[in-house]
Amino acid sequence: MPRFSVIVPAYKVQAYLHECLESVLSQSYADLELIAVDDRSPDACGEIIDEFAARDARVRAVHLPQNVGLGQARNAGLAQAGGDYLLFLDADDTLTPDALRTIADRLKETGEPDVLVYDYASTHWTGETVRNECADLLSEEGPAPFRLADRPGLLSVLPAAWNKAYRREFVEHEGLTFPPGRYEDAPWTYPALLAARTLATLDRVCVHHRRHRQGTALSTTSRGHLDIFEQYDRVFAFVERRPELAEWRPVLFRRMVDHLSTVFTRRDRLPRDSRAEFLRRARAHYRRYRVPGASVPPPLSAPLKWGHPHRSRLRHALVHFGVHRTYRLLQVSMRVRRRTHKAVSKLSRALRAAVLQAYYRVQLRLPLRADRAVFAAYWGRGHSCNPGALEEAFRTFVPQVRTAWIARPEHQGAVPPGPRQVRPGTAAYWTALARSKYLVNNVDFDRRLVKRPGQVFVQTQHGTPLKHMGLDLQERPAAARDMDFDELLKGVDKWDYVLSANRHTSLTWERVYPGRYETLEYGYPRNDVYQKATAADVARLRESLGIPRDTVAVLYAPTHRDYRRVQRSHLDLERVLRRLGPRFVVLSRAHHWQEAPVVRRVAGVIDVSDHPSVEALCLASDALITDYSSLMFDYANLDRPIVIHADDWEAYEAARGTYFDLRTFAPGAVARSEDELIDIFSTGHWRGSRSAQLRTAFRERFCAHDDGRAAERVVRRIVLGESELPAVVPLAERRPAPSTAQSATATQRAEQPAAVPSARTPLAPAPQPSATGPVTDPATDPATGPVADSH
Repeated sequence: MPRFSVIVPAYKVQAYLHECLESVLSQSYADLELIAVDDRSPDACGEIIDEFAARDARVRAVHLPQNVGLGQARNAGLAQAGGDYLLFLDADDTLTPDALRTIADRLKETGEPDVLVYDYASTHWTGETVRNECADLLSEEGPAPFRLADRPGLLSVLPAAWNKAYRREFVEHEGLTFPPGRYEDAPWTYPALLAARTLATLDRVCVHHRRHRQGTALSTTSRGHLDIFEQYDRVFAFVERRPELAEWRPVLFRRMVDHLSTVFTRRDRLPRDSRAEFLRRARAHYRRYRVPGASVPPPLSAPLKWGHPHRSRLRHALVHFGVHRTYRLLQVSMRVRRRTHKAVSKLSRALRAAVLQAYYRVQLRLPLRADRAVFAAYWGRGHSCNPGALEEAFRTFVPQVRTAWIARPEHQGAVPPGPRQVRPGTAAYWTALARSKYLVNNVDFDRRLVKRPGQVFVQTQHGTPLKHMGLDLQERPAAARDMDFDELLKGVDKWDYVLSANRHTSLTWERVYPGRYETLEYGYPRNDVYQKATAADVARLRESLGIPRDTVAVLYAPTHRDYRRVQRSHLDLERVLRRLGPRFVVLSRAHHWQEAPVVRRVAGVIDVSDHPSVEALCLASDALITDYSSLMFDYANLDRPIVIHADDWEAYEAARGTYFDLRTFAPGAVARSEDELIDIFSTGHWRGSRSAQLRTAFRERFCAHDDGRAAERVVRRIVLGESELPAVVPLAERRPAPSTAQSATATQRAEQPAAVPSARTPLAPAPQPSATGPVTDPATDPATGPVADSH
């Protein structure tokens, strides 16, 4: 008897069926039977099923003599099932890798519950993948198994058959089957959850549910949508037969009303001549199943899919009274109100902008302040990168110069005490740009900036370039997107100094950003901390991040893919950690253009995407995994292991272009697949002698000037006008901050006296990363204009 019976009904899905079946049979957990039901499909579904059955004994082909619909086809598969647990999978959906193994583990952990509810993600025809918005309800915290009364919010999770695993004996005991008609999931899911004596949740995406552009049953206009009334009759009949379930009637009533109003308000579902009939039947169901106190959503009910509570109440009124025309009139009224508010807001913003620009013109006529410097990084983000390190150096070496930091409101908490905080778009912002002598940024300021005589613009940049930048993107439209190269060069003309960490960077900047500026090849100020931090600093940082003792912390920092419209992780971190064991933890940091973490809620993974300091993360980690991020050049200054995951090098190089082949001149071991990466860490090759040799050669080429005094050199040269600057400490004499996972030899070397003459100052513990929020794509910022990212 297999552990799982996976039932897949198929009808007119020949283009997706192969991928679906393969996703089941390729699972790492192989104790399963796959029951594929051909619902008399007119296309090649039946033949595809037979092909799979011929090659794999675990596949059982069921061919129905006539088309019976999704529910009845599932019943046909159900009758053939012999597994301990039943799973349903639509023939155009897929199981995620290792889903069955994770489900099996969770079932064992929770004592074989009647029903296990797991998560899913919708994969849209555009390529976008979006996780279930009710994922928080699937938390594994707290006791398990449990009863529905302990976590009633599960009734708010999509009532589908394919996001749950059902104990077969429970299904047979309760006599659960699928009814004919559309919306067949409701009279299966609700009774299953209500009748289950034990429930459990799995907070992991196990199914990718495909969202088609068109052609699905629910998006087809027909009278078949009237089936929904009979389906809810079956739900309430089930409750009527069991008096102990009477307490659930108010919740089920609200779910029914929400569902009915959704069907009615979707214009692509009901034929015009059926809409009046639908409303009459909806009003009758409202009165038949109404429970006092449940006529409208209560304040504490789970959030509805359409969101706004007033709109929800309006929809309940629609079903209650059947006042379609009044509902439409209110909809139009609300739409007009929103448009009016939008127009007024737009006009108000335009007037405010005009007033501020007039104010700015006045400030431009006032004298420059030689004792003022204004700093910014990454389009108004927090105190970070090269500008952040330079701002600290200004306060150290030229304390007479008062500094200001430009940060958007959501990032002002990441600005330390010292600089005056300035919000973009305010009068103080325009005053700072007009009157400060020193302007420091790692991108461009507002394109409306007027560079005054006597002002000094220091363009720090934010990385050593591997991928094509600046004018080189003219031949890379996928990467350049809507970049205005004339506007780019206008920004370059405002630069006085450009910072560089090495000869490669200097030559690249002067070619792709041609201008009259002076290149300062002094090293990157943001890397100074790697030479100044101590072992105690590293220990404090690790503790603040919650890194367990005696573990190897690996920082995973992938870069942005220009050739992908939707970004996704190229590593299954859960699988990687499962293979490597509990000794490893991963600090996962998404690229700052990415709006979501690389991975959500996986044991052993600490999401640090929102952490204000990437330098702190580098210090806290023992090794780096990246693909093509410029972070590798900075991390090499720590002389710690780096592993390159180059699984899509050809596609990346074709879309973006690169200045050298990273695979042939890498800072460490190179993995061309996830399995190779796991092998590199399992065998210890990640920190072996060959990897150290590669890192040494990489450091000699790209880390020549990053000795801990780059910021000091910049300030002495630009502000103090000194020509005799501190000599660069040779690589062999540097003592970067030691890693907790270094070998005994490396530890002994790290304990030798440092050659850097400046005193090492303790670092404050890094703040805990805050909750991840959406980040606006800065590539086409309306104020600063298009600026290419060097990460």
